Parts: sequence; structure tokens; C-alpha cells
Amino acid sequence: MAKRDLGRVEAIEALTRKSLWLASWMVHHANHIRPNVDGVKVGGHQASSASMATLLSTLYLGVLRPEDRVAVKPHAAPVFHALQYLMGRQSLQKLIDFRAFGGAQSYPSRTKDTDDVDISTGSVGLGVAFTAFASMIQDYVRAKDWSGKETSEGRMIALAGDAELDEGNIYECLLEGWKHGLRNCWWIIDYNRQSLDGVVREGLYDRIEAIFSAFGWKVVTLKYGALQRAAFAEPGGERLKAWIDSCPNALYSALMFRGGPAWRERLDNEIGDQGDVSALLNRRNDDELAALMANLGGHCVESLLEQFGAAGSDQPTVFIAYTVKGWGTPLAGHKDNHAGQMTSAQIAQLQSAHRIRAGHEWERFEGLDHADALETFLADVPFNRPGSRRLTSPPVPTIGPQYVGSGATSTQAAFGKILDAIARTDSELARRIVTTSPDVTVSTNLGAWVNRRNLFASTEMADLFQKEAIPSTQKWRFGPDGQHLELGIAEMNLFLMLGAAGLSHSLFGERLLPIGTLYDPFIARGLDALNHACYQDARFLLVATPSGVSLAGEGGAHQSISSPLIGMAQDGLASFEPAFADELSIIIDWAFDYMQRSGDARPDLADWPRDITGGSVYLRLSTRSIDQVPRTVDPTLADDIIRGAYWLKPPTAECDVVIAYQGVLASEAIEAAGRLGGDRRNVAVLAVTSADRLNAGWQAAQRARLHGNDGDASHIEKLLSDVPRHAGLVTAIDAHPATLGWMGSVLGHRTIALGVEHFGQTGTVNDLYRHFEIDAQAIEEAARNAARNSR
Repeated sequence: MAKRDLGRVEAIEALTRKSLWLASWMVHHANHIRPNVDGVKVGGHQASSASMATLLSTLYLGVLRPEDRVAVKPHAAPVFHALQYLMGRQSLQKLIDFRAFGGAQSYPSRTKDTDDVDISTGSVGLGVAFTAFASMIQDYVRAKDWSGKETSEGRMIALAGDAELDEGNIYECLLEGWKHGLRNCWWIIDYNRQSLDGVVREGLYDRIEAIFSAFGWKVVTLKYGALQRAAFAEPGGERLKAWIDSCPNALYSALMFRGGPAWRERLDNEIGDQGDVSALLNRRNDDELAALMANLGGHCVESLLEQFGAAGSDQPTVFIAYTVKGWGTPLAGHKDNHAGQMTSAQIAQLQSAHRIRAGHEWERFEGLDHADALETFLADVPFNRPGSRRLTSPPVPTIGPQYVGSGATSTQAAFGKILDAIARTDSELARRIVTTSPDVTVSTNLGAWVNRRNLFASTEMADLFQKEAIPSTQKWRFGPDGQHLELGIAEMNLFLMLGAAGLSHSLFGERLLPIGTLYDPFIARGLDALNHACYQDARFLLVATPSGVSLAGEGGAHQSISSPLIGMAQDGLASFEPAFADELSIIIDWAFDYMQRSGDARPDLADWPRDITGGSVYLRLSTRSIDQVPRTVDPTLADDIIRGAYWLKPPTAECDVVIAYQGVLASEAIEAAGRLGGDRRNVAVLAVTSADRLNAGWQAAQRARLHGNDGDASHIEKLLSDVPRHAGLVTAIDAHPATLGWMGSVLGHRTIALGVEHFGQTGTVNDLYRHFEIDAQAIEEAARNAARNSR
């Protein structure tokens, strides 16, 4: 047969059918054909994939350009992987191993999938909101004069299910986008009117339209396909359109599931008139009538191309695409289809409808005509140009620790001074830093940085207080040269912004060094977005301050307890809690390097997890001033600070107790040790700068030994090896005692762990330390007890 050129619409329609089949077969194979050795449900979302098949196919094959970035609806992952396979960007084996170890991921992942994932999704709503912040970061990058090269603006595009709009972070994001003049952002809503547990409420469309319009978005409704619009133009068509518009969601879904005869019966009974309407219906057989009623805007390639092509990039746009959940499959419309899967009989029915021969289920063009023409079409798809769409940017040189003097100070105050010292330099490091904060810029000590480096906005805005000659310590000038992005008080938005800025080198080809500040207790309010950012391997410095019950007068609502455990448990985040300003200087300098590392080594097999590949960094700081230790930081001490601990007072052979502290309790630990020294008892003091790093190194060493590698001991093992086995260990932290309590397990030292286990309350620092038994007296008594029991 001679090779034939296919029209754009015809080719995309054919490949839509193929992606629908491959997605359905992928899930069926994973659940019913591939051996299930543990008996646990594999899962997958055939119906949710089916509703997105046309939308995704039209976007990837007919609309997207390489510079566009896409967040795919999590439950549409099978269709996404199928399209990547058709374009040659995904291997067959990955499809065969869908949801198996090493296979295509359940939800699109930019770090764990090998195909072309721009933005990880999975925790619903976050991928959607992420695109808005990515667009803001794109504007930020393009406003700078770093490279002198012109780059094309990409559209940041999210595909979301209508039920995903229940997530609150989407609406927090809308407000922030309005404040920052959001551009180049498309959200495409799969309006299938079904959620996990049922059918969505009537009138949802009106609410969606009103909300987006209120925030300045253009709303494009994709309700009717080309077949429906043609039918509406026939005599009697206006009544069919009116019936569709008034049909309840649940009824439309039920009729979709029941098929052509049910449609005919219902339409004949409700609008049949033995005239124009009846003639319109009678001109179509049952299959044709079912196809007409299923031809909603979200399933019509012609309509989608027309509307996507007409939409500009500048104004944020939401497309409300009417679809049918389970479209094109025997599951179409059934209210239980979200997690439901086709039976063997149903998959066979679909296989027959797609003309797929047994044994040829995975072939790219099986069941399609004109395979050569389709291959040619795919090769010419703009999005499918050869090469990786992930960009790179060279590392930014660090400038060394910025020490900030001696005398009593807090780590929060030291942070502000260190950043101000960097701001004074004419360094590439200073130019690449971008700071952001959820309405706590001044109270987290970013004020000096902002005064020197200004706030970012696409157009200049003068500081009215300065213009009116009103004295103020803050000089709030906005402009394209600014390096601070001020956010409203929503922690989810902070972490989404940090995630987007922390991927700028890959998304936009320009390196940023993002620093985000917030109050330490409110990390928990943004944990999902923090995890999302780390899962994507975004790189940023998170500075959380003030922390602990040391924030005495603010009461329990503002006092953090579990945050160090969050820092230890969160993958991709190296957590520190320094006590002294010189420690903080060393850590911040190291963090700027760590945030930019990359490598091919397996992090879980490295001597230090992630030290080769790098990651993000979390600093837990305090507002409580403590006396600084007069000293010069040599390379050995600097290395120990980064590795997680060092001896402030080393042990001797006669040592019978060790006091190990982290963070602001340094003063109490040192005082307690002094009291004990007065009794001539040998006491050692271990300054812990990072329980996270200590624990990670210890775990890595244990894993290495289990694998037969008897290499160097971990840092904490080396430190504690100098302590006699009979000695006791007291750990102290202004946080949950489990943060350090594990240290007794390293070499078997008897341990008493002091910390805070319950909600805080108001009072003075002395009151609260005494109440929670973390003051110097409590530490001393615990140390005496530990020493007594060690004999």
C-alpha cells in the first residue's frame, strides 16, 4: 500500500486510540497477567486515564513546544507513559513493568521515571499549583541579564481532575498568582464530574468559572465536540443542546455506561417529538448516537486544537474540558470506575474494538492503518525534537564562610548578618540568591538582605514611605532587579515557590540559590509541599526560625517540638541546628555548594547519603542569644561541624558521663558540665550540629557492613569510641528527645534523653526550661544519675 499523508486531526485521533489502548492494557497486564508474588493489589486507573486520553494526546502531539512544562494529572500516568512510548521516549520494558520495581511509576515522577516528566505529581493539587510558581520563576529568570541570550517563554501547563479542585492549596496559589501578575500558565480541568467516591455536585462548573474569573484568569469552556456542534446545527438540534445542558451529572454518567439504546430511550421519552428531534435521532443508529453523546469537548481533537490554538500565553487560562470518565472503554460513566478495572471479558471487548491481535498487544501501531504515515507524523511533532528537554546551568562558586563577630548573639540574628555580608559582595553567589518568605521577612531577619537587594516585580514600584520622607528601617523598593519574592502567609505557597526556584537550572537553564524563611513551628503546615519539592530533587535552603519552647512568650501555638524529627525523616533534606554563629557560617557556606551538587553515585551506597548527589538544606535557628565560644575554626573543626558533631570538651579515659546537646541548649549543657567539673567528675561535652547527619552516617555505615564492606566507621561511632563503655550519656535538646536519644544505641552507652514531649505554654525561658526539665539543673541531675548508674 502506498504511503499516505495523514491530516493532523486524523493522526492525533489515531494515536489517541492507541494511547487509550496501551494505557488500559498496561494496567490490566500489571494486575491480571504479570505474576503477583505478594498478593497485594497493584492498582492503576483505567477510567481516569481514559478521560484524559484525548486531552493529553492533543497537547503532546499537537500543541506543546519543547520549552513548555507540564504537570500531568496523577491518575493519567498510564496515558502519559503510553504517549512517551509512542514518541520513543519510554521503553517497552518500562510499560511491561508498570507499577513494578524499576518500571514506569504509578504517578509521573521527574526523579524516578526515565521518560520526559517535567513536574512530579501524585499528591493531588500540588502539581497544579506548582505550575503557577514555575511561571513566576520563569519571569524572574527572564528579568535578569545573566547570559544575554534570548530564550523562548514556555507555558506552564497543568492537567487536573475536577475533584482535584477540592485541594485548598490550589486556591492559596490563585491569590498569590494574582498578586504577582501570573502569566504563561494554563490549567486544563478534566471535568468528568466523577470523583473517587461518586459524582460531583451539581453546579460545580459555575463555582469554578466564578473563582477563576475573580482572580483574572481567562475561562475557556470546552463542552461540545465537533459532532455535537454539527448536530446542534440540524433541525431540532437546539432542543438536543438544551437537554444536554440541563442533564444532571449523575444521569449523564449513567447513560454513558448503559450505551446507545439507553440514550435513545431517554431522549425519545424526554424530547422526542415525531418531528425534527426524532428525525435527528433516527438518522443515527445506536452506536452513532452513543458516539454523538460521548463527543464532549474534552474528547474532540478538532475542538481542542481550535481552542488551544486560539488561547494566548500571556493571560493565565483555565480550560474546563467536559469529559467522560472511562471514555472509550466498557467502564465509561459508571460511578464505581475510579479504582475499578476492566474484567477479562471487558478488556477482550476493548481489544477487539481496537483490532489488536493476541500476542501483539504492546506493538506501537497494532490495529492502526498507515503506520508509516504515523511514524512520520510523530517524528515531526514539535515537542518530540531529539535531545533532552532538561537544561543545565554551571555551579555558582561559593565565597567562603562569612563570620559575623563575637559576643552574645542568636543564630537567627547571625543568619541575618551573614546574608547581609553576602549581599555586600559583588559576587555571582550574591546575584544568584533569591529569597522568599510567607509574610515573615523582617521577623526572620531577612530585612537587611532585602534593603540591599530589593524586592522583585516585573515593573518598578517606589517605596512610598521613602517617597513621603517617613522614617522606616525597611526600604521596600520593587523592581526587575530585585532578589526577594514576598509571599502571603501560606506555607504551602512557600514550599511550592522554593520547589520551582530550586529547579530553575533544569527547567529554565539558569541557576538560582533559593532561600526560604518561615517560623519553625509552621513547617508542619506545608509538609506536603515540602515533601513534593524534595521528591522532585529541588534545591533550596530552608531557614526556620524561631524555634522550640525558647520562643517562650509566644506560647504553645508558636513553639515547635517535632521539627528536628521532620528534618531527620525527610529525604532530600540535610538538617542542621547550630548553637553558635561560627558554626552557622560554616554550614551556610557548605549548603550553597551542597545545593548544587550532582553525580551518578547511588546515594544509599555512598559513605554519606546524598553527599555526592547533593540536596536541600534545613536550618533550625533560635532567637535566644547565647554567649559565643572564642575560637578559631580550623579545617578539622569545620569538617566535624558539617559531619554533625564535635567535642566541645573531649572525654578522657576516666570519663564517666557525656552531655550531648543540639542547638540553643548549649548554654545549659556547658553550665551543667561546669557544675559537675566542680566535683572533679570527668565530664565530656559533645556539641551536635546535626542529628540528621550523624544518624544518616551511622545508618550508612551499618548498611555497608551488612553488605560486607568493613570500611571506616561513621562519624558518631568514631566520636563515641573515645568514651569508656561504662560512661553514661545525657542528651539535651529544645525539641523532642527522640532527636538525640538514639545515640545510646551506637555503642551501647546507657542514655538519658532530655527534651520536650508536650505542647509548650507561655512563660519565661527559665520557667519553661525548668518545667520541661531541660535547664542546667535538670541536665546536671541527669548527668549525675547517668554517671552513678555507669559505675
